[in-house]
Amino acid sequence: MIYELASIKIDPTKSNEFEAAVKSAAPLFKNSKGCIAMNLQKIIENDGEYLLQVTWESLEAHIVDFRNSQNFQDWRALAGPFFIEPPKVVHSDIIGSFF
Repeated sequence: MIYELASIKIDPTKSNEFEAAVKSAAPLFKNSKGCIAMNLQKIIENDGEYLLQVTWESLEAHIVDFRNSQNFQDWRALAGPFFIEPPKVVHSDIIGSFF
């Protein structure tokens, strides 16, 4: 498993609309090959900043299968208009769980 972590910045006055758009996009992720889980986190210290965390079976499931799918295009159509800059995306792998 790998974790996609996308740092997203939006206009804070549009938070409710953005959150609704992400919620409506959840089935696009859920129905995508290799997608295990998805959540949206609001950054407490900075209005208008979010962290989208998506769990994928593999890096390929995200960067090849999802990114080349209609589901990705539909996701960007729903959420993309809210982005004030391109999301910063990294991928991580858990190397240890200590408690």
